[in-house]
Amino acid sequence: MSALQISEIFTSIQGESTDSGQVTTFVRLTGCPVRCVYCDTEWAFSGGVRRELDDVLRDVQSRGCRRVCVTGGEPLAQQASHDLIARLIDDGYLVSVETSGVRSIAGVPRPSKVVLDLKTPSSGAYQAWLAENLDELQAGDELKAVCCNRADWEWLCETWRREHERLSGVTWLVSAAEPMLQAAELADWLIDSGLPFRLNLQLHKVLWPGVDRGR
Repeated sequence: MSALQISEIFTSIQGESTDSGQVTTFVRLTGCPVRCVYCDTEWAFSGGVRRELDDVLRDVQSRGCRRVCVTGGEPLAQQASHDLIARLIDDGYLVSVETSGVRSIAGVPRPSKVVLDLKTPSSGAYQAWLAENLDELQAGDELKAVCCNRADWEWLCETWRREHERLSGVTWLVSAAEPMLQAAELADWLIDSGLPFRLNLQLHKVLWPGVDRGR
């Protein structure tokens, strides 16, 4: 039977992506192979509890929420994550998968929505990011870039110009790695650019500042 190392399972408000503001149950898996400079879940790199898949599913079901986000850490670093995603889909949940892009998304069960990080040069994980994941994106998926500075922003704009035609139907999200870059400054760049990025703010941190877990 499949088992997963689980950091936490909780129900809250989705703070990012196009699902921002939606009540969502989060299944956070332990472990991540990269160390981004702006990471805000370092405590999920290790620890957690080993739980059987059926137990995880019962926990999710008990919360009565139709939306489920599988996140981490890096959830795809655990082999059984695909089993979890498939079972959630079979049980009728609307599933999103938040991934750093350093593991292949080929074979991720569908119709889950993949929210794929687009690692910028200053992220600390740029070299580990798998460009071939772009070939696996489908309409309805999302690309999320976190900018640390102006150079990251210019790199993102150039990447969009090069890739957007073949990624039709994919939403491009952009965030600021505060305090290195302020969201208001990034918003000004976005306004001036005329590019169709969606500014991605962490709503949960506005609602519950200073709270890391369970939110």
